[in-house]
Amino acid sequence: MHPRTAILWILAVLAATLCPTPVGVCAPPSDQAARAAEAAEHQPATVGEARTRARILHETIHGTLQVVHRDFFDPDQRLAIPSRSLEDVFKELGRSWQVQIHWLAVSADPMNVDNNPRNDFEKQAVRELAAGKPEFETVEGGIYRFAGSIRLSSQCLKCHAPRRTGTEDRAAGLVISMPLRTAP
Repeated sequence: MHPRTAILWILAVLAATLCPTPVGVCAPPSDQAARAAEAAEHQPATVGEARTRARILHETIHGTLQVVHRDFFDPDQRLAIPSRSLEDVFKELGRSWQVQIHWLAVSADPMNVDNNPRNDFEKQAVRELAAGKPEFETVEGGIYRFAGSIRLSSQCLKCHAPRRTGTEDRAAGLVISMPLRTAP
């Protein structure tokens, strides 16, 4: 299976994670306003529900990234790197479900300047994840924010930390943000 095919398949899994009813029932309609209204109906109502969804999303993306790197990424071939392919999935989740996801540099140089911390939450998340905590979360202004650690094992470091002096695992992060449903 081609990496893009595998990642697009994951989109269906992620949509099912965000929408607790059958996918056919939750499929966003083509009209933009109707799509936004449909997505709003499926926003988590509590921090606990948002936390559970964020943890499932994080583990799904983390696991997919590890497997795709292991099975499909060959440094001798010029294929898209898995993390970049997953960004296409992130865009679709943002458009369809108002869930914002992006990478975060933690204990290795960022491969992309967009992976640097963007705000106070992300700066604190970097400190917490770099200290070895598996996740960090907050709720502010009706938005649930979650940052989870992404393991960069020694084989990942040839690209992510080429000037390293050791082979110990490093960490990147994945930031997941979603609005909480307001009471009607």
